[in-house]
Amino acid sequence: MNPELAALTLAAARDAAAAAADVIRHYWHRGVEVELKADATPVTVADREAERAIRRILQAALPQASIYGEEFGLDGERGGLLWLVDPLDGTKSFVRRTPFFSTQIALMEGDDLVLGVSSAPIYGETMWASAGGGAWLDGECVRVADTRAIDQASLSIGNVRTLTADARWDALGALIRDSNRIRGYGDFCHYHLLARGSLDLVIESDVNILDIAALAVIVREAGGVFTDLDGMSLTLDTRSVLAGTPAIHAQALQRLLR
Repeated sequence: MNPELAALTLAAARDAAAAAADVIRHYWHRGVEVELKADATPVTVADREAERAIRRILQAALPQASIYGEEFGLDGERGGLLWLVDPLDGTKSFVRRTPFFSTQIALMEGDDLVLGVSSAPIYGETMWASAGGGAWLDGECVRVADTRAIDQASLSIGNVRTLTADARWDALGALIRDSNRIRGYGDFCHYHLLARGSLDLVIESDVNILDIAALAVIVREAGGVFTDLDGMSLTLDTRSVLAGTPAIHAQALQRLLR
């Protein structure tokens, strides 16, 4: 992506995230009714209105790009330039009045994730990154930690329900026992902490690409490694995450693949 287009798309994604934040704050203070989608996950008017606001801005800025959103699906083709949008990732937290939810906006160029914006308006953080441009937290450039040993590492675990029936469950238990500290921040939060050097490894399953695409760009641009639990690059079908500092990611992957 040329520098002009990179700057234009990053500005559009940040503007779209800010517009979604206005919608989300409005309904956060006002309260919403909750509906259940076909897959039994919750959705609210805040999710839908935030995605509409995002789509308006992204389509105006880059009409040649397709958009794949959590609430309204795919508009356009999957090849070429593709926006990935989760307007309110963490709806369950939103409806239970906990601030661990965010807006996630990423851009794919072909098979490559090239841009990400992660906005958590109630938590009070916005992070963004574009390929080759570094990772930023509210205007400050951030980097992952230089942690190299598991016994010095801080780990955060997300939704790992599927791993309880997986052969890697015992390996995960051993990894936790050997680590320095274990937490479960979840959602956007542990990736923000990883990118700014406050965590060393994040493990999750039961995710989809809209949850993690923007965060992957941010972590990578902060100097981290972001793959699935098999060490594979992310695709539109990715369902798990292993993200960390380079040294800790490599050691964790070796343990989980035994």
